Amino acid sequence: MTPQPKPRPEFRNIHALSDLPTYRLPVAGIVSILHRISGVLMFLLMPFIIWMFDASVSSEISFAKFKAAFNSGLGFVPGFLVKLVVLGLIWAYLHHFIAGLRHLWMDVSHKAVSKQFGASSATFTLAASILLTLVLGAKLFGLY
Repeated sequence: MTPQPKPRPEFRNIHALSDLPTYRLPVAGIVSILHRISGVLMFLLMPFIIWMFDASVSSEISFAKFKAAFNSGLGFVPGFLVKLVVLGLIWAYLHHFIAGLRHLWMDVSHKAVSKQFGASSATFTLAASILLTLVLGAKLFGLY
């Protein structure tokens, strides 16, 4: 006789405090959640993005003030914090863009709708967005 396989656990009521910390979300689920978080982050920081664009293209004097904000800060906000916010925006844009391309590819290509492609493209999305953020962050913080 062959042994009976162990029955799969049934989850009828998920309790946030006891079940969610032990739940293992697949990589594609993590990328999906981060895609939404990056979109919200860009939306909420839209006034800052508009200010950065306006300050950088209005005149030479406003551009000089814009560049100085990264070193000396903006009033009570230190320059290091400005750089961290911009680094967060860089990550949000890159992740949102790459994840958006991933979703477009899955919409267009019928071969791309599989668990294997979902996992590998999600891993690529995470790796590419973090790697590009590190490269641009090194430039932002003056490492090269």
